[in-house]
Amino acid sequence: MRAVSPELIIFDCDGVLIDSEVIACRADSAYLAEIGIALSAEEIMDRYLGISAAAMCADIQRRQGRELPADFAETLRLRVVAAFETELVPMACVETALEALPQRRCVASSSARERLRHSLTLTGLLHWFEPHVFSATQVERGKPAPDLFLLAAASMQVAPAECLVIEDSVPGAQAAVAAGMRAIGFTGGSHCRPGHAARLRAAGATAIADDMRRLPGLVSTA
Repeated sequence: MRAVSPELIIFDCDGVLIDSEVIACRADSAYLAEIGIALSAEEIMDRYLGISAAAMCADIQRRQGRELPADFAETLRLRVVAAFETELVPMACVETALEALPQRRCVASSSARERLRHSLTLTGLLHWFEPHVFSATQVERGKPAPDLFLLAAASMQVAPAECLVIEDSVPGAQAAVAAGMRAIGFTGGSHCRPGHAARLRAAGATAIADDMRRLPGLVSTA
């Protein structure tokens, strides 16, 4: 793939546009404890960062050997939304980066569409992307499968090779590569720990931004 300025930049949301992963994982861990499942926020982050809530629920059920409550997903969604209302903030300097990037842009996230729009509204970022907000609930397979990114590219009428993905998760970077797209790994979120940049590179990211202010300079060279 050519290292040229892309036509379309596809942004993940959680952990890229908004500093949400620590908040969401704490809420997940607290609710799981209430129903008798001990999973720390750190364990949830290690296992489920970047994948859909449905995939997380399915894996928890498999590991626990039990069915989760019928209202598990909805209750979890409401807990996360409540936490976001008081704690969520945009990623530091994200609007500075968006202002400096002239390319077309969209969001493609593992989160449900309602949560996506709510999160972007809370942080004042929705106007940068609306109406181009895509969710894994719109495709059969979530990340690390390429389906979501291919949906975004097709909807925006851009060839995959002309797309660049900004991702903070290993499944997300893998999905970008599987879709035939370049990926920049982002490690500026509060959830990123030592070694995360190396994990993103191993997953296929061709460059790493540890600060949103570095992103514009990397876009043409990733």
